[in-house]
Amino acid sequence: MNTKWAGLVVVITMLVSSGCATMSGDECMTSDWQAIGYEDGARGLTGDRLGQHRKACAKHGVTPDFEAYQAGRTSGLREFCQPQRGFNLGSSGNRYNGVCAYDLEADFLDAYRSGSQLHSLRSNVNSASSRINSKERELESVAVAVRNAEAELIAADTSIQDRILLLADLKELSERSGQLDAEIHELIEDRAVSQRELESYQAVLADTGY
Repeated sequence: MNTKWAGLVVVITMLVSSGCATMSGDECMTSDWQAIGYEDGARGLTGDRLGQHRKACAKHGVTPDFEAYQAGRTSGLREFCQPQRGFNLGSSGNRYNGVCAYDLEADFLDAYRSGSQLHSLRSNVNSASSRINSKERELESVAVAVRNAEAELIAADTSIQDRILLLADLKELSERSGQLDAEIHELIEDRAVSQRELESYQAVLADTGY
């Protein structure tokens, strides 16, 4: 292996290693474990995160301060486990990892479910739009194929056998075009229903302060 490629391998290895570690050596040496716990809690991370920190810092001979980390994480979780944060988590389509304490979880989950429902309704509209766009692109491709086939059909140098084949192709293309028109029409109706459901739910949410 030449020097150029050897150097590239070293760089890639360093990048991969740093990507897997939650903390660098300097961070492990100078860490305020209570602050780290608070940040992890405020992000709604599970207790497994400390194990990841422990693994990353073990390479540098550093052991996390468990009690300080847990104290910070508890405070951070109380910030995370608020209804607005639950709603934001759900509406962005993210998963709740069951980290909230019993006294906070009920309100958090109610808001999270409301956000998740909003995300689901938005997804229905976006999915319908995406499928409509896909069908419309296919319909345009079919239209281009029809024009090309029609041009070839009337060309002076097209043989009788080729004309027969082209007529068969045009029949299939016409049938597919009709299918696509029907599918697009159905999808547009579905999207309209989903859009009304979304707008209705957004009105409900507005009344509740979201």
